[in-house]
Amino acid sequence: MVRSYRPDPLTVDQLDLLIDAAHRGPSAGNTRSLELLVLNGDSLSQYWDATLSESRRQSFPWPGLLCAPALLIPYMDPGRYVDRYAEPDKSRTGLGTSVDAWSVPYWWVDGGAAVENVLLTAAALGLGACFFGQFEHEAAVRDQFDVPKTFRAIGTIAVGHPDAETERQSVSSRRSRRPTVVTTHRGRWRNTDRS
Repeated sequence: MVRSYRPDPLTVDQLDLLIDAAHRGPSAGNTRSLELLVLNGDSLSQYWDATLSESRRQSFPWPGLLCAPALLIPYMDPGRYVDRYAEPDKSRTGLGTSVDAWSVPYWWVDGGAAVENVLLTAAALGLGACFFGQFEHEAAVRDQFDVPKTFRAIGTIAVGHPDAETERQSVSSRRSRRPTVVTTHRGRWRNTDRS
């Protein structure tokens, strides 16, 4: 995850490739609920004004994140999944009754795949990207950009040209990955060390 960017804009082609990549992810029942809010230019300051108060900005540990020339916000509409799974070819699943019927809410799964596609495409284009949550700011972003209330934000993806000179690693990046020999169970689940 890159948290510091040069302000150089993305080309139209780069932005279009990122958008296309997001829409090529899987979609349960071919529901195709994903919609993207793409912010660049003047709309970037509107986003940061809605999510980061002036006082918080003074102590924000990643000021270079605010220089990202593009933000992509993937939105999913859970109701579309309910409607799709109420259709005759899917109704036997029982998932068309309500969002509560879903033991695994596939709008989050599909949205996560869209995010990963954007992150991988950014890397393939030689760009940096950072996915971060909106958490308590989701409603403020929705209101700022007139997003319908039926949609839920997966998070926000900053994309741009990395600024290696000002990049500061997060504490989380120092955590080591668990070895695949511990996290992979071949043929049968094995008890493994949880560390």
